Amino acid sequence: MQQPRRVRAAIIGGTGYGGAELIRLLIAHPGVELARVTSIDQIGEPLEAVHRNLGKTGLVFENLDPKAAADGMDVVFLALPHKVSATLGETLAGVSAKIVDLSGDFRLRDAAAYKTFYGDTHPHPQYLTDGSWVYGLPELNKQAIREARRVASPGCFATTIALGLLPLAHAGLLRGAVHTIGITGSSGSGAYASLGTHHPLRANNLKTYKVLGHQHTPEIEQTLRDGCARGGHEPAFSLAFVPVSAPLVRGILVNSFVPVPAAFDATKVAALFGEYFQDAPFVRVLGSKVQAEVVAIKGSMYADLSWVLGAPDEDGTRQLVVTTALDNLVKGGAGQAVQSMNLMFGLPETQGIDAPGLWP
Repeated sequence: MQQPRRVRAAIIGGTGYGGAELIRLLIAHPGVELARVTSIDQIGEPLEAVHRNLGKTGLVFENLDPKAAADGMDVVFLALPHKVSATLGETLAGVSAKIVDLSGDFRLRDAAAYKTFYGDTHPHPQYLTDGSWVYGLPELNKQAIREARRVASPGCFATTIALGLLPLAHAGLLRGAVHTIGITGSSGSGAYASLGTHHPLRANNLKTYKVLGHQHTPEIEQTLRDGCARGGHEPAFSLAFVPVSAPLVRGILVNSFVPVPAAFDATKVAALFGEYFQDAPFVRVLGSKVQAEVVAIKGSMYADLSWVLGAPDEDGTRQLVVTTALDNLVKGGAGQAVQSMNLMFGLPETQGIDAPGLWP
């Protein structure tokens, strides 16, 4: 029997950590032919000369403009820095291939928020509001991703925090002040060393950064507002997000503190999260007896979710602490982009990205 044609894929920007993870996943994906990887450096070098975890791929880094890189491809992944993908708006509009962008340049619908949190005026703000880009969180937008030609893949912190809070938003229980502390590894800062990722300063250190001003904050708020709307509720929450730099390479662990009605007991928490994620193959709802941890998801697509419910307070509320853990380079990055690609091309959602993680 004739085998179905594999999806031909190109990666634009293949030398960073996001590009490396895309290459690792796509070269082993049974439904994909990774045909082209471009870069502005390491031109002509084999992929495995830069990413030494790879076997012989038969591919080299090419120096092609985006339109040429997309020629003959079914899908193009943009693994470019923030503010670079945005400059390609007009070029990408004329490309027939489907596109998945891993940067933050097409996630927000508010151009003013983009300028505030990314530091520049968006060069093509019309693409933020015309519906041409779908936000690529399958646990919120699975059907829209299936029908999309352009997907803006979510940020790592945004994915981690939103997964923990979306069931509450959908149920109208995300109300009042929500406080979130997110702890992240160094790979989220990119492949090039900086003061914050320099090993002697990071290896034995914990520190906060971008307190109440991280660029994923408006993305998280937008996602949770969409979750409220899907459940038929008006948003009535505020988000205070504190990121923490940790001496890890991979992984994010998030704790979100949410006030809920005193009548919202453990049975209702379990039912709410279980129902919301019943069609989410990569979200593992652990409950309250096993706590989410980074070592359990390292190298995998899985997002682990647990919670602790406090005793009722005198004001008629109780504290719910939701803990979520995922690998920032996989479910929080390249793996989620491939998950969206699977949906866009009618492939099994988990195909090529369902391998177990690394332990320990």
